[in-house]
Amino acid sequence: MGNRGMEDLIPLINKLQDAFSSIGQTCNLDLPQIAVVGGQSAGKSSVLENFVGRLDFLPRGSGIVTRRPLILQLVNSKAEYAEFLHCKGRKFVDFEEVRLEIEAETDRLTGSNKGISPIPINLRVYSPNVLNLTLIDLPGMTKVAVGDQPHDIEHQIRDMLMQFITKESCLVLAVTPANSDLANSDALKIAKEVDPQGLRTIGVITKLDLMDEGTDARDILENKLLPLRRGYIGVVNRSQKDIDGKKDIRVALAAERKFFLSHPAYRHIAERMGTPHLQKLLNQQLTNHIRDTLPGLRSKLQSQLLSLEKEVEEYKNFRPDDPTRKTKALLQMVQQFGVDFEKCIEGSGDQVDTSNLSGGAKINRIFHERFPFELVKMEFDEKELRKEISYAIKNIHGVRTGLFTPDLAFEAIVKKQIIKLKEPCLKCIDLVIQELINTVRQCTNKVSLHGHLPGCHTCTYTPQRPANFRAARGHFDARHVL
Repeated sequence: MGNRGMEDLIPLINKLQDAFSSIGQTCNLDLPQIAVVGGQSAGKSSVLENFVGRLDFLPRGSGIVTRRPLILQLVNSKAEYAEFLHCKGRKFVDFEEVRLEIEAETDRLTGSNKGISPIPINLRVYSPNVLNLTLIDLPGMTKVAVGDQPHDIEHQIRDMLMQFITKESCLVLAVTPANSDLANSDALKIAKEVDPQGLRTIGVITKLDLMDEGTDARDILENKLLPLRRGYIGVVNRSQKDIDGKKDIRVALAAERKFFLSHPAYRHIAERMGTPHLQKLLNQQLTNHIRDTLPGLRSKLQSQLLSLEKEVEEYKNFRPDDPTRKTKALLQMVQQFGVDFEKCIEGSGDQVDTSNLSGGAKINRIFHERFPFELVKMEFDEKELRKEISYAIKNIHGVRTGLFTPDLAFEAIVKKQIIKLKEPCLKCIDLVIQELINTVRQCTNKVSLHGHLPGCHTCTYTPQRPANFRAARGHFDARHVL
């Protein structure tokens, strides 16, 4: 593959990423990409802004600022502007408007209460100052919920990060501040979980200029401490004072270069440090990574294409009144109903209700809480029971005097006591039956929602057009029966 072909690899993946984002799915394809992970205030935003060479085009503030994944596609171009996938045809020349649009698009899905969402925002930046590169900026890891955030915000963010970095096709850019203990780095810790050998993790050490006097990160940057196959790169971002003063990024990059050349611990590796080198390295690493994964990606695409072509061929001569189609659709619906019902009872459903108990959980509660409560409510007179036992034994023995309790007396007393359990048992059964009926209705509604006959030209409902649900459901009930 020639150089020109290599240069086209990243734009090619960008087109695929845009296409899949537009239709709201990934087609089960793990596209080669670089995910940026790190704790809050680790310097992720500053690194990305240095890449672009633009001041504050990413949201900043306290707490969780990045609340949706941001797919940032950098494209080398003579002109400088930005585009959002959700704002097709609109070019953003003012990067202050880019930041405002990211904030507005984030609030549109998550609200203004610091909630998060796994649905990404696609931003493409054209500039002569960038190399072709695609990065996914993920929310910073946190341990404490603030404002109206859910108490499990830490686990929500972790789950979101795992959706991206567990894929073998994803390189992990682990950003860690130098003024914190590397052994306790959130970014390196989560990266090590999914990449224990360090084969697809790239370490970035920020805030080297803020380390205590007399200390340095030389062992880290030389890859001697917690080594990674792809190594570490140190960068120096703008300070908060520089950010508040709107310090030009070109001036900041020059200061970064001077820092590495003049620092006694880093001058021997200065050529391998800094933002420009990091950008070149990521461009090379991503290009090589795409080249290595492209054969498998191509094979998977071809396999899915053949499968889709086969399905299209199957429906080419489709006749809505074909009884075999109706039978097949009904069997599929019955099968899906069985799967959904089992999931509701076993508790392995894809949607978890966080407000009420339902399905198997409610049945479990009836058996283990409601039923014992009904039993405790039963009136029990020990004196009367002893009297009944005495009369039963004497009546069985008759004129004889026995040493042992006769079986007939035991059975008579036990049967009488078991009869008393009938009422609470029937009440428990009624409650369980009612919950099973509710579960059946829930599963039936789900099948009705998604169980229209595929390829039927008289069906107007599609998952993308929920407004047609009632009409489609009525049509299905009227025409799609045997």
